[in-house]
Amino acid sequence: MRFSSMFTIVGLVVSPVLAIAADIAPEWKAGVATVAVTPSQPMWMAGYASRTKPSEGVLSELHAKALVLEDSTGNRAVIVTTDLIGIPRPLRQQVAQKVHEQYKLNPAGLLLNCSHTHCSPVVRDDLEMSVMYPLDAEQRQRVESYFVELRNKLIAVIGLAIEDLKPANLSYSHARCSVAMNRRLPSPEGIQNSPYPDGPVDHDVPVLRVETSDGKLRAVAFGYACHNTTTALLQFNADYAGFAQTEIEKAHPGATALFVMGCGGDQNPYPRGKIEWAITHGKTLATAVEAALLPKPKPIQGPLKFALKEIDLPFEPVSRDALLTQRESKDLFERRRVEALLAEHDKNGKIRETYPFPVQVLQFGSDLTMVTLGGEVVIDYALRLKRELGETPVWVAGYSNDVMAYIPSERVMKEGGYEGGGAMRYTNLPGPWKPGVENQIVDTVREMTLRLRQQ
Repeated sequence: MRFSSMFTIVGLVVSPVLAIAADIAPEWKAGVATVAVTPSQPMWMAGYASRTKPSEGVLSELHAKALVLEDSTGNRAVIVTTDLIGIPRPLRQQVAQKVHEQYKLNPAGLLLNCSHTHCSPVVRDDLEMSVMYPLDAEQRQRVESYFVELRNKLIAVIGLAIEDLKPANLSYSHARCSVAMNRRLPSPEGIQNSPYPDGPVDHDVPVLRVETSDGKLRAVAFGYACHNTTTALLQFNADYAGFAQTEIEKAHPGATALFVMGCGGDQNPYPRGKIEWAITHGKTLATAVEAALLPKPKPIQGPLKFALKEIDLPFEPVSRDALLTQRESKDLFERRRVEALLAEHDKNGKIRETYPFPVQVLQFGSDLTMVTLGGEVVIDYALRLKRELGETPVWVAGYSNDVMAYIPSERVMKEGGYEGGGAMRYTNLPGPWKPGVENQIVDTVREMTLRLRQQ
């Protein structure tokens, strides 16, 4: 399902910005709101194919949080963070359409990000439901009902944040955290999912501080690039990212903490496997945020500009004959995937050749560039984009606006392994991606960022 024609994105969608004298700092407004999104009944949990039954209670609440930022010209952007496994494309589309209709919010200024906790419910997504999760009729109905409830809550929390708009000061700083470790261990048998201390990481913790006009902390948005998968409990919880937010909010009563997942597709929290480690990792990340709040922050001035573009990332071609051969696989998930692809071929006469991948840039004057990418993006993208986009601080987030599959770099694609293409077996996407997707994505980001900075 795509937006109606008024929402179809062809090239950049950029908000109009009035000229502001260089020596006049714009007056920001900010609004923030939080809503619980924990299911009210047992549901199948997302992320781990090894699970064999629905959830068994709640360890900690799951939340969605909205931060609305408005510059002096009235341009608005909304950052929505969620304690969810992913943002399915239909969810993004429906929320964007409704908030445009109800609040006149430009879809290009809406960022939906998920923490990717694997202790959250399955969110309806046609890319994986028929392949990964053995849902019976009752569980499917609960997934459908939860999708509608979640969509309505996301729309409502954005509205509450807009109603909460008040004068604010914005500033940026960053610190470092060492929870993450690369998980792509080279071995004679190929890439193994195991701690790899010599692999690339990005320990940066970007922090956006939102204060009242008299200096009181109202909200803090912070990022980190690491899978939010310390535990595999059957109880709903937000894993380390949730515990980090809780610690920050305890330390700053009245302030809201929002976690923005970075390019952590090939990063894991180590050690892992126990809820105690999730709590420890959360406290460690919260400590990094506190460290970032200590030095004098860099004020963020406007104007606020943003752009959103969908680019067609190509898959390696697959034929019907090849699928018929793969139908005999001994792997259950591969067989389910093949059946889904054959059904697509029979319905449409072909199998999709590309996927509309979302790329978004939020430009805060000349003080901060925020890049968001869809999918489970590996760390190479963050490292490269921060290196190539210049002197302005660059914040790179993955898991944004649509989480459809792993997005490997050229290096990861050549090495193979789970992130390089193996994980496609849990979706109904043809896959793997064709070589060249990294440059396609990076070139698009570079073009969008340059255009926004020159306006």
